[in-house]
Amino acid sequence: MFRFSAFLRDVSSIRKAVILSTVLFTLGIIAGWTSEGFEDLLISQLQGLSEISQQLQVSETPELSFFVFIFLNNSIKSVIVMFSGLLFGLLPIVFLVINGMVIGFLLKIVQASGESLFNLVIKGLLPHGIIEIPVIIIACAYGLALGGLVLRSIFKGASQAGRGIGQEWRSFWRKLGTASLWVVVLLFVAAIIESTITYWLMS
Repeated sequence: MFRFSAFLRDVSSIRKAVILSTVLFTLGIIAGWTSEGFEDLLISQLQGLSEISQQLQVSETPELSFFVFIFLNNSIKSVIVMFSGLLFGLLPIVFLVINGMVIGFLLKIVQASGESLFNLVIKGLLPHGIIEIPVIIIACAYGLALGGLVLRSIFKGASQAGRGIGQEWRSFWRKLGTASLWVVVLLFVAAIIESTITYWLMS
């Protein structure tokens, strides 16, 4: 039930939601790069992250502090966004777009400052992001899929076509349990990389 192969198989079963999550995240990056209407919101997000980073930097063990913060922040938010699909999948949409916008806006700021985008992407994002970003997109996809299941239950539950909805719910809860485990495990690995390799590269 909790094998990694089962997780991969389950992810393929919600591929439409994964594609939608990827599109929303990409649109968020584009909006963050091009839009000027959300600069105050995005600046406040980056300032908040910068303040936390400075506090962690002056701790006795910065690497450990970064690891604990990154892992707990990402894993708790990802699991919450998966189950928040019960609210019709709205929170995963907001989560994907805002996080994409923050990345797009950060890239825009770095380019405007004359610094190398290549260095930021290769050193600051790629080492951990190659795991972290797909996992977050998958977590949001589960939230979207859960939202879709809620809507189908509402519109089909009273009809003959909705008789099998109970079995669909049981199957999805099993998938959600497996996904929650592996999302946390993979984000644990990503947090180790970000607090060591990425931290060292960006120091």
